[in-house]
Amino acid sequence: MSSAAHTGVSREDLKGTVYELFILAVSILSLFNYVLAAAFTFESQYWWIVADIEIVLTLIFVLDFSYRLRTAPSKRGYLGRGGGTFDLLSCFPGLRIFRLMRIFRATRTFRRMGGRRMLREMRSQFASGTLYLVVFLLILTLEVVGLLMLYFEMDAPGANITTGGDSLWWGYVTATTVGYGDKYPITLGGRIVGTIMLTVGVALFATFSGFLANAFLSRKQDTPAAAEPGSARAALQEVERLLAEQQKATETLRARLAELEQA
Repeated sequence: MSSAAHTGVSREDLKGTVYELFILAVSILSLFNYVLAAAFTFESQYWWIVADIEIVLTLIFVLDFSYRLRTAPSKRGYLGRGGGTFDLLSCFPGLRIFRLMRIFRATRTFRRMGGRRMLREMRSQFASGTLYLVVFLLILTLEVVGLLMLYFEMDAPGANITTGGDSLWWGYVTATTVGYGDKYPITLGGRIVGTIMLTVGVALFATFSGFLANAFLSRKQDTPAAAEPGSARAALQEVERLLAEQQKATETLRARLAELEQA
């Protein structure tokens, strides 16, 4: 039986250690934004920055729910005891409180796994873990820097970064190194924040771009050449395909067995 079954963690619960850590971090940030939005005046410029970031986080939750539903061994089981109903409800901005269930589930799953296994799997998933970390830090940096930039620039005479949209637009353009120059800080505090964004944001976006480029190149190099029909190579590829399908079916059966054992 697989290690997931031995530890009581099924494939329905665990979609990859680094992926689950990413969803956990996004859930915590979303709940923090829930409190932050309540602290700001409704529809103020600070409130709009948090609201815009929440749109991105909500999209991540929608994609996560779709991914879990599509890959669940039992869709009915996922929507029932698997917590899928709470995942669906948490996709609605007005029901963000249900994102607490994502935190509880991730915490429970990691506790069942144990720290040693988590570290082992994180090392084996270093590349994807780096990608998730960069995406999360980009979102977090845009929000924090956007709020700070707006604080210093909004009421400054002659400033051109005066709204939440201006602040986020400047941050994203700066991080991507495009630098249109239509928005720029004029205060000392704003320029200090700009220096932080240039250092951190550009480094994160460069890492993200390099990861994508390397992934596409590696996939192209690893793609096997097409074999001629009837050749020994074609027969070998067919055997490999059948073995892969058999392994996938075996993993599904093991996951279902683990689910039945838990029940």
